[in-house]
Amino acid sequence: TMDYSTNDSKSTSKNKVVAVVGGGLVGALNACYFAKRGFQVEVFESREDIRQAKIVKGRSINLALSHRGRQALKQVGMEDTIVSKGIPMHSRMIHSLNGTQSPIPYGKKGQVTLLMQRLDTPHSAETYSTTKLNFAHKLLNWSTETGAMTFLRADGTKEEIQADLIVGCDGAFSAIRKQFLRQSRFNFSQTYIPHGYLELTMPPINGEFAMKPNYLHIWPRNTFMMIALPNLDKTFTCTLFMPFDEFENVTTGDQVIEFFQKYFPDTIPLIGADALKRDYFRLPAQAMVSVKCSPYHLSDKCVLMGDAAHAVVPFYGQGMNAGFEDCLVFNEIMDQLNEDFSAVLPEYTRVRVPDDHAIADLAMYNYVEMRSHVNSKWFLFRKYVDNTLHMIMPRTVIPLYTMVTFTRTRYHEAVKRWHWQDKVRNDIVHSSLYKGL
Repeated sequence: TMDYSTNDSKSTSKNKVVAVVGGGLVGALNACYFAKRGFQVEVFESREDIRQAKIVKGRSINLALSHRGRQALKQVGMEDTIVSKGIPMHSRMIHSLNGTQSPIPYGKKGQVTLLMQRLDTPHSAETYSTTKLNFAHKLLNWSTETGAMTFLRADGTKEEIQADLIVGCDGAFSAIRKQFLRQSRFNFSQTYIPHGYLELTMPPINGEFAMKPNYLHIWPRNTFMMIALPNLDKTFTCTLFMPFDEFENVTTGDQVIEFFQKYFPDTIPLIGADALKRDYFRLPAQAMVSVKCSPYHLSDKCVLMGDAAHAVVPFYGQGMNAGFEDCLVFNEIMDQLNEDFSAVLPEYTRVRVPDDHAIADLAMYNYVEMRSHVNSKWFLFRKYVDNTLHMIMPRTVIPLYTMVTFTRTRYHEAVKRWHWQDKVRNDIVHSSLYKGL
């Protein structure tokens, strides 16, 4: 048994230990924040150290890094290092059935999203001497009364740990959150969307990208869609999002080719017919879940962040950014309330829950927009009106995507402003149509 905690409520951060459960993106960034403040940080990750693993398993959905995430990285001096590994994305590129390609810019000139390939553990956390990474530690249980945690190690032995604060960053199926579910007045919901996703690879052509690289390529087909995102090795990761029952209707290689000839004919020569037949069946379609809960804390002992608090479907490119912003917001509240966990944790819940719920809803909404609305002339006209009004009144009218992706406007405030702007825009459009303009 290892007791890292201190009973001295007046002790400084140098005497206190924070246990971060989950060594992925948000957990590792959190470790950096706490270590920078002088806390002793113990990170516990159920997986083995990927730096020493012969085979690294996992999904490869590419990650979009935008303003919120960059600001969070900047605070701990990691922005430049991470950004240097990204590919800038300027626009969506819409692929029609006949092969026509039409760009739809994300924002004003200079506003770009960076595309990152999957980052498992930003090992910058280990550069702090006060941080220790513990791999192959699976959380079995923890006590809400004492904060004691029991881990199962790779050799089959158990280890009991106590710390002053537990930070649950262990993903959508969080083991830390299970104890929250046993508490009175804890709200929790999870929703699986009826669509799954399947990944395919588009190889380089003569050593170069097969399509223009600085775009999010989208093949919107109303009830389903495919996207393609560039990788540093000049490949594209193509992701097909489709209802599970439609995936189940395609059972042979010939049916795969027939399906792609009907809906994505321009991709067949780029991916390759043989590769399509092989890779379509390499793994089954994967599920996507949206998680909401409240509150994010238990007394002054535990707090949830990242997917453990708010897993979102990937259609707004904000999952990682929202998780990184959790770390930044918590850090800002720590400054405001002098690192007093009994005050910081409830304030973090009060501030952050409405924002994370808002981005979860927006991610759901954006899936409909990406697979269907971008085909609509009305959608493109509204986009044009939005951008025109933003040029005329840049401080009064700001497109929703701009607020979410290129500012730190609180997510729930961005939604409120969007609804107001939507009403104003519709009034202008209908008035223009009435006057025959």
